[in-house]
Amino acid sequence: MRNMIDASKLDLKESIVNIRRVAKVVKGGKNFRFSVTVVIGDGEGHVGCGLGKAQEIPEAVRKAIEDAKKNLIFVPMVGTTIPHRSLGIFGAGRVLIMPAAQGAGVIAGGSVRTVLEHAGLKDVRAKSIGSNNNGNMAYATVEGLRNLKTLDQVCRLRGKTKEEILG
Repeated sequence: MRNMIDASKLDLKESIVNIRRVAKVVKGGKNFRFSVTVVIGDGEGHVGCGLGKAQEIPEAVRKAIEDAKKNLIFVPMVGTTIPHRSLGIFGAGRVLIMPAAQGAGVIAGGSVRTVLEHAGLKDVRAKSIGSNNNGNMAYATVEGLRNLKTLDQVCRLRGKTKEEILG
């Protein structure tokens, strides 16, 4: 279990990625509820994604924000980009996140862009492969960012020096 990030100490901003009206068909007709996907981040390396469901949108948003705070991760950065390319997979959604040159900007679409901007990344490219479901794409992006490792972390894991790894 990874150490939890205390959301109360961070200045988090939230964005609604997806609002869906879902229906459950019962004997008396249809019961409508709302499913909301929210991305939160402080723009300095912390980002999280959450899902909330309720009969009214504001309540669903509140639940989604609470869920996102529980799922906060820290994104390792090299300057304004990421250390290496990473593939995030969630359900049928796959997102390939790649480092970009200084000044390239965030080259991504939809919910992937929202997650990357909330994480505080300025120069990064992303390609969505497979599903185009907004919720799954956001979660796949967070999963890809979770798999990132800095050179120092790799050195510690392998017990080698930076020179040995870089060649």
